[in-house]
Amino acid sequence: MGSSLRVPSLAWRRHGVQTLERAVPEETAVAFTYDGGSYAVMMATPADLEDFAVGFSLDEGVIASPDEINRLEIIEGELGVELRMWLAEPRSSELSARRRHMAGPTGCGLCGIESLAEAMRPAPRVAEGAAVSPAAILHALDALAPAQALNRETRAVHAAAFFRPDGEFVVLREDAGRHNALDKLAGALARAGIRAAEGFVVVTSRVSVEMVQKTAAIGAPLLVAVSAPTALAIRTAEEAGITLAAVARDDGFEVFTHAGRIRREVSDVRDHVA
Repeated sequence: MGSSLRVPSLAWRRHGVQTLERAVPEETAVAFTYDGGSYAVMMATPADLEDFAVGFSLDEGVIASPDEINRLEIIEGELGVELRMWLAEPRSSELSARRRHMAGPTGCGLCGIESLAEAMRPAPRVAEGAAVSPAAILHALDALAPAQALNRETRAVHAAAFFRPDGEFVVLREDAGRHNALDKLAGALARAGIRAAEGFVVVTSRVSVEMVQKTAAIGAPLLVAVSAPTALAIRTAEEAGITLAAVARDDGFEVFTHAGRIRREVSDVRDHVA
């Protein structure tokens, strides 16, 4: 199953109608199962599924390390893809006990959640991390678009990327869902043994509370987003110790929490823009 598909379209323009062919991203149901039991189903782009399996499991607290997955199988079927995982002890027993106490199924993007208290659980505090200059953030933003191969083709997917404190590009993952892209990035970092505390995350979407929670689970001290945050996302970032920079454009950005990690070197921004 590929990540995109070329389809015909009938384009209506002011000057007339023409037949075109357009690349669109694939989207399919992806089921996460642990030790034979269903946990969640997400609609996602069927790419980097190993990263998705590991990253989702980490970000949702099912595991604390990729080593706690004993076996992973990717099963493609007519209705979608199943990511079958078998967990090591004691994680397997812990998840089994949690399932027995589940209040009932959930019908939203908060997977495996049994109560409002769990949905609003505090995000873990992140490590201090290195200070980052404004120029490094702008350099990262410049590197973002060239790395988004699927989005260049389709103009319809989100990305989450990781950079070193100096703005050096490390890795990027794409998906039709912004949460999925961040989960895939988490998995890519964990599988490569890259410590998220040693850099920062950039996302091409707005910042909801789940994006902050996932960033905290990854352990990144700085989250940069091209769009704006919600009020709850700001409060959660403040509590988690995350520096939240958003509304990021080629000429600058706004910092909403823990601004001390951003070195106040305005000349760097002016030099970059110039």
